[in-house]
Amino acid sequence: MTSLRTPVEALAAGHPTYSQTFPCEPSTAELGRDLVRDVLGVWHLDDLADHAALIITELIANASRHTPCPEIRLTVGRPSSTRLRVGVVDREPSRLPVLSQVTDDDESGRGLLLVDAVADRWGYDLHGADRRPWGKEVWAELRTEGGK
Repeated sequence: MTSLRTPVEALAAGHPTYSQTFPCEPSTAELGRDLVRDVLGVWHLDDLADHAALIITELIANASRHTPCPEIRLTVGRPSSTRLRVGVVDREPSRLPVLSQVTDDDESGRGLLLVDAVADRWGYDLHGADRRPWGKEVWAELRTEGGK
């Protein structure tokens, strides 16, 4: 297995995606941030690392708080040459993300508000058959320098 910490030349062709499965628990956020930073380093997109790390942290927090799944899959991809996408896949398609309204006194509920503020766009995709999906991916995208 190749370590992401080993410098490699990023390929100019195709749209790569890295993914890895982790336990669905809050402590996975540190591993998720490391994965995002390592992948963005390989792609020479270090300028997006802080925003992407914040996004993946919030998506992991939501999955660990709002789903009973034992595992989640983290994804970091390039759907195009001008976009970076980070996401969390879980097996709870019925628990969809909701952008909530919070007051100054609320102690939680701001995760997707942060994602919405930082990302260029975000959403979710259901996985599996239309009538019986097995899971969902909650994702957010950032523009790369060529996409500004």
